[in-house]
Amino acid sequence: MKRTAKAHWNGTLKEGKGELTTQSTTLNNTQYSFKTRFEEGVGTNPEELIAAAHAGCFTMAVGAVLTQAGFTPGDLNTEATLDLDMASLTITGIHLELTGSKIENVSEDKFKEIAEGAKANCIISKALSVPITLSVSYQ
Repeated sequence: MKRTAKAHWNGTLKEGKGELTTQSTTLNNTQYSFKTRFEEGVGTNPEELIAAAHAGCFTMAVGAVLTQAGFTPGDLNTEATLDLDMASLTITGIHLELTGSKIENVSEDKFKEIAEGAKANCIISKALSVPITLSVSYQ
């Protein structure tokens, strides 16, 4: 299986603008620029997309592992926070914050164990070479 995305850029780094399009067209000529990447502006940026991909992949992995362990997943919510060191222009880490609720018969300890396993084994975690931290709450 292959997934594709396309990027178009026109202009200088600070004044230029670009568009991103994904194979599914969920992103379809979605704008990005210096302002959306390093300041505040309307549009997306590569780092935000990495965080979104990681949150989505990890949350699905938690659901899969819960199912494999015999639990019925309820509500799973993850916020991924990517840290970008502006001085070195390096991603220094990603923190995943998972909240789970409405999962019958799972203990908080078991839920945390499952989350740790999903963090280590989700496809995006395996693709990244940065420290990944996790906090888990179960309601």
